[in-house]
Amino acid sequence: MSPVPLQMHPVLKAFVCGSISGTCSTLLFQPLDLLKTRLQTLQSGRAGMVAVLFRVVRTESLLGLWKGVSPVSGSSNPDFKMTHTSKPTRYESGRFGYGSVYGALKSIYQTEGARGMFSGLTATLLRDAPFSGIYLMFYTQTKKLTPQVQLDPVLMPVVNFGCGIFAGVLASLATQPADVIKTHMQLSPEKYRRTSQAIAFIYKDFGLVGFFRGGVPRALRRTLMAAMAWTVYEQMMEKMGLKS
Repeated sequence: MSPVPLQMHPVLKAFVCGSISGTCSTLLFQPLDLLKTRLQTLQSGRAGMVAVLFRVVRTESLLGLWKGVSPVSGSSNPDFKMTHTSKPTRYESGRFGYGSVYGALKSIYQTEGARGMFSGLTATLLRDAPFSGIYLMFYTQTKKLTPQVQLDPVLMPVVNFGCGIFAGVLASLATQPADVIKTHMQLSPEKYRRTSQAIAFIYKDFGLVGFFRGGVPRALRRTLMAAMAWTVYEQMMEKMGLKS
């Protein structure tokens, strides 16, 4: 007698697929997020991504590239990781000497209270809400332009990945300034009480180019992460008998 296949509600299937795809992609590309944070907080903008990469590995070991991964991977959706609190960002920056994510959380709460956990919330919302909308818009429109009926099913993951990369690049470029503002506000909440203060400081010290510091690793991470997540998600949904 053959075993009865496990039946799951379509909503539960979608949740499981999204959770697995989002977590895998977030863990895989976390080093790019750390590099982005380090580049945004450099006092001098001369160091490049590769130089920062080797510096982190040399001084903090290879595992140092995954600092802050615990709070980041807590969300099933890669576009809405828990970066509205300053605990991921400060731990990744390496400036505060936190021994653990818990230590960062405890220190922020003791010195700044609950408000310190939500530093840069406005900038985060200005970054994440447009990113998701822009990404989804270009992703779905690009997929509609591909002749999916004529394609070999084996090539569909490649098509989905390519659509995700295209959409991710555009969304990352459009929302990079908000990400830079968020980082500065989360690292120096006593200095930047308002978003306008952080904007004025960045422009005064670094000019317009300052709003795009760390843009390369962030674009790579967000693009590859979203593309991989959507590809894995759609393949899992197809295997479970559902269409995304």
